[in-house]
This record gives sequence, structure tokens and C-alpha cells, in this order.
Amino acid sequence: MSAAKCTHLDLVHDVSPNTPGCEECLKTGGWWVHLRLCLTCGHVGCCDQSPGRHATRHAGETKHFLIRSLEPDEDWGYCYADELFMEPAPTPSSKNSAGAR
Repeated sequence: MSAAKCTHLDLVHDVSPNTPGCEECLKTGGWWVHLRLCLTCGHVGCCDQSPGRHATRHAGETKHFLIRSLEPDEDWGYCYADELFMEPAPTPSSKNSAGAR
């Protein structure tokens, strides 16, 4: 039996964070618990434990399904569409090899 693979790795690009914190929270004065980076466009959103859940909202609105943690010492990613956790986080060079863990 083979490990499940993310079917959206073609959405991974070489991106940098657009902002130093959650884009929406910074605009509204909100707060966040942890930050997530969209691997398609560089949007920074807050995690699902944060009141705004902006990373999940961004994925739903844009169909940018792949994120990675922006927390120090964490190297993992997640695909919302495939509901797959990936460690290490996918990179543009790993488009053909990232599997679920």
C-alpha cells in the first residue's frame, strides 16, 4: 500500500510572506495564535485556533490549497483539498515527491 500523495503540488511556488503577520488581522486589529503561509501566493493567514481562521478562509476563497507553518522550528505543510499533512513542507522542487505522513 502506497502513501497518499497531494494532488495539488503544481500550486506550490517559490513565495515569500507578503506581511509580517496575518494580513487580515493586521488590517482589522485582530490577533492570531499561529501563522500559515500560502505556498501559491505568499498570503499570511492565521491558524484555525485563531479567531479569524484566515488561512483556511483564504484557501476556500482562492483555491490555493497548500500552506506551510510559519512558526519557528516547524517544517510541515498541509493540503486543504486532500486533507493531507506533509512533513517536511512541500517546496517547488518537491512537486513530484511530497507524500502524506
